Amino acid sequence: MSRKKRNTLSPEDQDLWARVAKTTRPMKTDFAHIFDHPTEEPVLDAPSLPVAPKPPSRSLKPVGSGVFPGHSLARPLSEALADAPVAMDKRRFQRMTRGKLQPEARIDLHGMTLAQAHAALNGFILRAQGQGLRLVLVITGKGRRVEDDGPIPRRMGALKHDVPQWLRMAPLAGAVLELREAHARHGGAGAYYVYLRRMR
Repeated sequence: MSRKKRNTLSPEDQDLWARVAKTTRPMKTDFAHIFDHPTEEPVLDAPSLPVAPKPPSRSLKPVGSGVFPGHSLARPLSEALADAPVAMDKRRFQRMTRGKLQPEARIDLHGMTLAQAHAALNGFILRAQGQGLRLVLVITGKGRRVEDDGPIPRRMGALKHDVPQWLRMAPLAGAVLELREAHARHGGAGAYYVYLRRMR
């Protein structure tokens, strides 16, 4: 097998190639220089926006007449209610707290979930005020004592603790003049007297 002879350039082609080679420049094969100095685009400063003034901090106050006493779970709720200033007629207040005034209507929240009880209480209080009633009884129960061996303590008697808060919040705050724990003959620690304002 014979090898093919390599084509050699003619003298004219060699001369032409030499002239073309003189006009060219060697190509750079190292592209690192491209990344060494990247073109930095100018960073435009964002226009400064006016800063809104910080609103003054305000503490929320309960709506209604009497100031609801701040209640710590370490302190019995009955004591906190007893220390609240009296908003109604004092003689009538004494008769109420001694159990001598008969409630004109009552609602028993036993067996309800907190959501059901809250809705039922709202409807009951607003209807009672609309009918011109003054003294109503809200029965919450004292709450069951439960064994508490978990990492998060469970509060006994959620309704007993939440009902006074609900009565001092909208939409009931404007309807309630006085809130006290009931006398023993009307349920004692398991019920509340709610004395209503007259509708204007």
